[in-house]
Amino acid sequence: MIEGTPLLEVRDLRHAFGGTPVLRGVSIALHAGEMTAIIGPNGSGKSTLLRIAGRLLKPQSGVARFDGRDAWSIAPREFARRVAFLPQAPEAPADLAVGELVARGRHPHRGLLGASSARDREAIERALTLAGVEGLRHRTVATLSGGERQRAWVALALAQEPDVLLLDEPTTYLDIGHQVELLSLLRRLNEEQGLTVLMVMHDLPQAAHYARRLVAIRAGEVVADGSPAEVLTEAQVEAVFGVAVRVYLDPESGVPVVAPVGR
Repeated sequence: MIEGTPLLEVRDLRHAFGGTPVLRGVSIALHAGEMTAIIGPNGSGKSTLLRIAGRLLKPQSGVARFDGRDAWSIAPREFARRVAFLPQAPEAPADLAVGELVARGRHPHRGLLGASSARDREAIERALTLAGVEGLRHRTVATLSGGERQRAWVALALAQEPDVLLLDEPTTYLDIGHQVELLSLLRRLNEEQGLTVLMVMHDLPQAAHYARRLVAIRAGEVVADGSPAEVLTEAQVEAVFGVAVRVYLDPESGVPVVAPVGR
């Protein structure tokens, strides 16, 4: 594990919906520059954990900290400048242009009058370029493909100039080509821009290939936390997902590849 003060930390989180426990004492610490994927079966508490980390949901007990401070003691605008959250299926008006969508990411940085500054315009242009959607700025959201739309939302998040990007199942509804395109973009932002990334993922081979660290959750508890090779063992995958698998190492990358065993 990385030494030093975590950038984002949750400790002993407990949360329930309608009396049904969803998180049962979850603790994780995320350091600056990490790219981490949360994995686990449906209903295991992954999205709830991510929402608490993004301060969209207050836990019933436990602590959420950002940069050494209680996350809930930080002013909302300040928190929004440093932490960006992309939900599973973000929505925007169909007739909104991509440039206008991305400009919304500057709201936490603007003054009371909401006027756009030169700094805002520079940040928007940089975000459009980094996400590879500068050529789409005049296109409306309704005309975009799934992959283009996701990259536009990533550009909006980048316009916030955050330290941390949280994503809830970012490849949902995308075909394999657009999945690879988006995940490659996220890894490039992590490696070249130092963006800290925490995302919920379902596809285990993709999680292993793109994330440097995996956190496996089952029934609201962290059951494994480490490198893909440490987490994705045959025994642990079967324990987490309840299915027998074979794990092979990719001959080029050396990352584990998970294949289910037929019954």
